[in-house]
Amino acid sequence: MAEITQEIIDRYKKVTVATVYGGVRRLGYDPSFMREVKAFTPGKTIAGRARTLRFIPPRPDIMAEVHQGADSPEYVAMGSCGPGDILVCDGMGKKYAAIGGDVKLLQLKMRGAAGMVTDAAIRDLDIVAKDYGIAIFAGDRTPMGGAGEIDPFEANCTIQCGGVAVCPGDLIVGDDDGVVVVPAVAAKEIIDWVEEHEAVEEYVKGLIKSENVAPGKYYPITEATVEQYHRSQGG
Repeated sequence: MAEITQEIIDRYKKVTVATVYGGVRRLGYDPSFMREVKAFTPGKTIAGRARTLRFIPPRPDIMAEVHQGADSPEYVAMGSCGPGDILVCDGMGKKYAAIGGDVKLLQLKMRGAAGMVTDAAIRDLDIVAKDYGIAIFAGDRTPMGGAGEIDPFEANCTIQCGGVAVCPGDLIVGDDDGVVVVPAVAAKEIIDWVEEHEAVEEYVKGLIKSENVAPGKYYPITEATVEQYHRSQGG
């Protein structure tokens, strides 16, 4: 797995998730946008490395093996988070079953994690969001726990969340538009394109306003327009 540097992560913090999605899709890494996962801490954005946790339907014999107190999968996953990391949980899309609440997720605050993403639900949202300062993206919020529907099973493996494959170490970006997964192997190439594309879009908006024309004259952006932008910059 390619390692995403902090310099690359910082660059992703300055661009929009919508443009990132365009860059990921352009390279053929679709699906990358998590369906049925929405922001529950509006205004908070995330860009960080994924640490993963997979849930499965409960089964007594399996639960007896994996429930190991502080060494249970959920605590291993959260304990692997460093400052700025994102915990991504495959909750099987169970939007009424919580992957955790204020007691369990306290570990994320203690580890300095920046956010938590799941296609299941979150409970104790007000405490987790306000007191812990963690950005939350989830399928829904609920007063229930796992509700007999999901149980933590494996930490830091390849998972799905919201219909998207997530590997530990992938880059997770999210804002009020939603969450996109950037494969670690392509993170540098994608951010190079995203930064250029956003600069060209600003150039195009300037042309539209200065010429007082319909956006269709310059949008969607063509290679000719990109070349025109570079010439305008002395390139």
